[in-house]
Amino acid sequence: MELEEAEILLVEDNPTDAELTMRALKRKNLANQVVWVKDGAEALDFIFATGEYEHRNVDNIPKLILLDLRMPKVDGLEVLQKIKADERTNSIPVVVLTSSQEDRDIVESYKLGVNSYVSKPVEFDDFIEAVSTLGFYWMLINNPP
Repeated sequence: MELEEAEILLVEDNPTDAELTMRALKRKNLANQVVWVKDGAEALDFIFATGEYEHRNVDNIPKLILLDLRMPKVDGLEVLQKIKADERTNSIPVVVLTSSQEDRDIVESYKLGVNSYVSKPVEFDDFIEAVSTLGFYWMLINNPP
């Protein structure tokens, strides 16, 4: 897949959760449009076309970002803050997909402009159903600006 064709940016440091997410998106035929990055720093490089992604066209923004909160280098809240603070990227729907159910994470995410906050279901079938529903809604039902 060409990086310019990425429609979903998956920001997830846990390989198992990333694989499950891809599997769930595949159920809705959305997996071919996913770019997976493994930490917040790589996510910012991809989104703003810097670092190893400096040759990517910054105007080709993802249609959806699935963002974990607890990640190495740059955490999800900082990534969210930078996305929502930049005029070029602030309209990208961002769904926090995390294991955290802490009220402070939920409140802070919404203060920073997250579009949806979803706690990862623990059970496999529930996880697959939640992520496939998310992907279907944000990519096929929702009308972005």
